[in-house]
Parts: sequence; structure tokens; C-alpha cells
Amino acid sequence: MSLCSSFNVFASYSPKPKTFFKNSKFVSQFQVKSSPLASTFQIHESSTNLKFKRARLKPISSLNSGISEIATSSSFRNKNPKDVNVLVVGSTGYIGRFVVKELIKRGFNVIAVAREKSGIRGKNDKEETLKQLQGANVCFSDVTQLETLEKSIENLGFGIDVVVSCLASRNGGIKDSRKIDYEATKNSLVAGKKFGAKHFVLLSAICVQKPLLEFQRAKLKFEAELMDLAENKDSSFTYSIVRPTAFFKSLGGQVEIVKDGKPYVMFGDGKLCACKPISEQDLASFIADCVLEENKINQVLPIGGPGKALTPLEQGEILFRILGKEPKFLKVPIEIMDFVIGVLDFIAKIFPSVGEAAEFGKIGRYYAAESMLILDPETGEYSEEKTPSYGKDTLEDFFAKVIREGMAGQELGEQFF
Repeated sequence: MSLCSSFNVFASYSPKPKTFFKNSKFVSQFQVKSSPLASTFQIHESSTNLKFKRARLKPISSLNSGISEIATSSSFRNKNPKDVNVLVVGSTGYIGRFVVKELIKRGFNVIAVAREKSGIRGKNDKEETLKQLQGANVCFSDVTQLETLEKSIENLGFGIDVVVSCLASRNGGIKDSRKIDYEATKNSLVAGKKFGAKHFVLLSAICVQKPLLEFQRAKLKFEAELMDLAENKDSSFTYSIVRPTAFFKSLGGQVEIVKDGKPYVMFGDGKLCACKPISEQDLASFIADCVLEENKINQVLPIGGPGKALTPLEQGEILFRILGKEPKFLKVPIEIMDFVIGVLDFIAKIFPSVGEAAEFGKIGRYYAAESMLILDPETGEYSEEKTPSYGKDTLEDFFAKVIREGMAGQELGEQFF
């Protein structure tokens, strides 16, 4: 989950190939009909008559599973992008969509894994998903089911070089975090590695430095297993863990409110949390860099946008300046959130079902108080200077665009593939 916001106002099917696969390269896209469980590709045999061995599927805990016969060469970094097969999971999420577009722009062969019903509350059908991911080879499957995902990849008919995971739980709840941030992400690693992947790019979050929430602990658990695999179990396997700061969309929730003349709401004095917000396009570009660049191998890569770190107070001042309005702030004591969380925690002891609501309260409290910057282990303080910057898009430009065009396409809640 990447909410990173201080305040935002409370199988079996009959494929119809339209082309063919030749010399391990995509020639054009495929049109598929899928079963309710999964949609995959079936490809005519190339001149090399690739043979597949249907190995017994291994359980989710089997991180060190063997490579199948169609495994690709570990020297993928020496290939041209057009010869590199990149599997993207979380492809229809907020960041995933931009990552797919960026990888396509750079010439990679992109296989985008998607649900048959994607988007917030499954609002997008397969046709809309295919349109949204135009240029990629869309593989309809289910990352929460390892056997389904493995079968889908097997039916592609070729190996995978790199897996890029943009998976994130929708809401950061306890169950969803475990299911998506850990288990589904792990499934994509197990399945990708089985079919030849030698590199894994993980979209994580900078807030895992100070893990107080379930989704942070789930992400860290997977990060640890990914690092252990590459560093202790398989030296030919590599990873890049990307930990971005706040996204633009998570800071845009008050634009319309302020535009309508209402005050900008913040906790405390507005200086409790700061970040170097990064645009979806700049983050997608950085993630794409991680596919081939060797200086990003086996590293945890915190990343923020250009310019100085901004507190909520400074973000509000920027917004008022663009609107040409006199600054008007509403300062909310953070102790209010502490009280609400305390009540929910107490009730959860009696009624466990309330535990999810308490977790959501803790998420809001976390982002109201903690900065999305590098946490200096020596001082225990967040450091603007140690937080890397990347890209060219600024929050001021984003605010100006939202004022003109609204928040269409920036809806909060699309945190899961």
C-alpha cells in the first residue's frame, strides 16, 4: 500500500491468435477468450519447436524452485530491450499502468498480468483492461493463486527475464496486506523464477523504515525473503527494491475543497510530516531504469521527486498561491486521532471484527505524523538531504493541473492490480 498522505479529508479456453510467435519475439498482440479463473496465451510453435515440460507445481513456500526447460538466459542485460520479456504484476494499479506504458515505450516485451475485472471495485471489464494496457500482451490471471498464475505463465510459451511487481493492498487492512503485500507478491516471485526470471523489481514504500502497520510488516517480510534468495540461495538471481516517497495523488485530495473557499486542513502545526512527492510518470521511469541498469542490482532504492522536502503547511501555501487566495488553515490536534484509535483498539478486544477499523485509524495517524523521507539510523530523525531526488515533475505543476482538470484518473483506492 502506498497511501503516503498526511491528510486527505476524512484454465481452459479457446484462443484466437491474431498473429504468431517467432524467434522468441512478439510480433503483435493476441486476442484471447478466458475462463473465469484465468486467461493465458496459446502460441503456435516457432521454427525451433519449443518443447514444454509440465513440472509438478510447487507450494508458495518454495522460493528456491528449479528453473523449467524454457528458462531464459541470465545474460538478459546484454540483450536489446525488444528481446527482454518483462512480466508486470499489479499492471492496472495506479503506478502499474504507468510502469507498463514506460516499459513499452522503451521497447521491452511486456506481459501485463491483470484480473478479468480490474480497477476500483472491479469496474473495468476485459475490453477496458486491454484498451488501458494497449501495447502490452495482457495475461488475465490471478496472482493470489500460485497454481493459476504458474499455469498462465506456462501457457505463454516462452520464458520470463524480469518480473516487475507493482502489487499493493487496496486499503492496508490486516487481511488484505497479508494476502497481497506478502502472499501474492511472493507468488509472482515463485512463478517468475520458475519460468526463468533472473531479476525482480519490487515497488515497496519508504514508510517501511518505521514499521508500525500491518502492510509495512507484510512488505518487509517479503523484502527480507527476496534479499535472502538473491544473497544466500541463488547468486545468479538479483533484485531491486524501490521505496518511493509520497505520490502526487495522495496529496491532491484537498485541491477542490480549497478551490471552493474552504480551509486547508492539517494536523498539529503542519510541520509534523514532510515528503519529496514524486509523480507517477517519474516513478515509472525510475522503476524501468531498474530492469537493466547494473548499478541498481541488489539494492534498496529510496526515491523522491525533485526539489526540497515539503511539509503539509508548505503544500497548502503552494496551493493557495496558485489559486491566488489568502492562506486559510484549519489545524487539527493529532491527539484526536489517538483518542479514536484507543477507543477502537479497546472495542476490538471485545469484537475482533473492529480490528480492521482500528488498523485504518492507525494508518491515518501514521501518515499524519511521520515524514516520507530517509530515516537516519544514527540520529533517529528523517533526513531531507539523504533522500534521493529523481525526475522533473513538481507538486506545484500537479496542483495547477488538478485545478484546471480535476482529479480524474487520480482516484484514491486503486491500490491493487
